[in-house]
Amino acid sequence: MLSAEMNRTQLPLKLRLKSFFILMLPKFLLVLLILGTFGLLFFLSRTPLDLYWYGVQLSLFFLFVSFFFEWLRYSKKTQRAETIHKMGLELGNSKLDRADLSERIYQKQYNKLAGEYLGYKQSETEKSKEQMEYFSLWLHQIKTPIAAISLILQQNKEVSGQKQMEQELLRLDDYTHMALNYLKLEDVGKELDLEWVSIDEIIKETLKKYSILFIYNKIQLLYQPLEKNFLTDRQWLQVLVEQILSNSLKYTKTGKISIFLENGHTLVIEDTGAGIRQEDLPKIFEKGYTGLNGRLHEKSTGLGLFLSKKICNRLGHGLHIESELGSGTKVYIDFKRPDFQLFD
Repeated sequence: MLSAEMNRTQLPLKLRLKSFFILMLPKFLLVLLILGTFGLLFFLSRTPLDLYWYGVQLSLFFLFVSFFFEWLRYSKKTQRAETIHKMGLELGNSKLDRADLSERIYQKQYNKLAGEYLGYKQSETEKSKEQMEYFSLWLHQIKTPIAAISLILQQNKEVSGQKQMEQELLRLDDYTHMALNYLKLEDVGKELDLEWVSIDEIIKETLKKYSILFIYNKIQLLYQPLEKNFLTDRQWLQVLVEQILSNSLKYTKTGKISIFLENGHTLVIEDTGAGIRQEDLPKIFEKGYTGLNGRLHEKSTGLGLFLSKKICNRLGHGLHIESELGSGTKVYIDFKRPDFQLFD
């Protein structure tokens, strides 16, 4: 309970008092025991109780004065602990408790361990930042030779194995963009640019990109303009639709891919591809999980659907997949948002 309360901004006064009284209870009971013992001695010895009651009042007065100073000391310790908890092992220059030798030892050891942890955390953060910067730079650099190869293939139409090379080049470009988008998603400080986006514009741009795969693999496309706008981030929605359609093309050797709208707010991308086993469905959004198809076709990285789910979570869209092995897959992207009110 205390751990749960610590996650709030500040511990409630009621909880502080309860914890303090539990801490002071042994001392209070000891004083009551001593006063009771002396009261019994006064009673048995037939001594007038006036002096005893005076001693009781004086003892209780000093006891409550002691409790008051203990409460101030306890409050300082609690506030210091809250500060350390909220700031994540922030050491500061707080003075050690001079009255409690064991606490001084514990605090010194804690400060030592916390200092080592902060040093390790800082070095790991710097190392991770350097790796991310290098990885991002490498991904941007590799896009140049990809574009050059694509240009060469366009200028030389008679190159042997051109169809296969163009398809593999497109996949290479997809994987590069997937890695870049993953890095962007990890940047939690980047804000979304929400606007009303035409879903037809996004779909047409994606179909144009993958038209070569439809043509070379002779896959039929069933799509009619949807004439619908949704409140979303254009860039991330483009990445999401590209990823879903890329998956459909990857596992659809022959047949068709259908794109349509359900209930006025759910985009459906359906294929007649290999499908997914029922036991794999609960895990398909896990990072690195490829399932049976990924192991058989050796084309899956296990990042595509993981990335799609992260995008949907960030945009506030729903993502649901229905599939059967050998019977194709249906992907549902739900754009419905809960009702909200704007206040002037």
